[in-house]
Amino acid sequence: MDDTRARQRRRYLLTALLFGSGVLHFAAPKPFDSIVPRALPGRARTYTYWSGAAELGVATALAIPRTRRLGGRLAALLFIAVFPANVQFTADSLRNPKASLPVKLVSVLRLPLQAPLVTQALRVSRDAS
Repeated sequence: MDDTRARQRRRYLLTALLFGSGVLHFAAPKPFDSIVPRALPGRARTYTYWSGAAELGVATALAIPRTRRLGGRLAALLFIAVFPANVQFTADSLRNPKASLPVKLVSVLRLPLQAPLVTQALRVSRDAS
């Protein structure tokens, strides 16, 4: 795959991931509510909606050539910002005797995936013209 196609593919995948996740925050908010760190003040649903809106906004910025560089940087920051929710999800699932083994595995394996997501978002930002 040539470099241009690789960059385009990376951008499309990141945009689709953020767009899909953003839509899910509104279509099925309960799972997202459950992983909002309890130390945060206010209602979990508020954080779910705000993070969903942020994901949709960042996906839009990535999709538009003029805002793509900023969108990549914002995506990296967003992936860092939601990391505590992923940690909360892992802690809750590992402590829950009713959580299935696949859920526990996914919760643990998803933590190290944040690093490549941040890296790819920064690459999209650097590759933007």
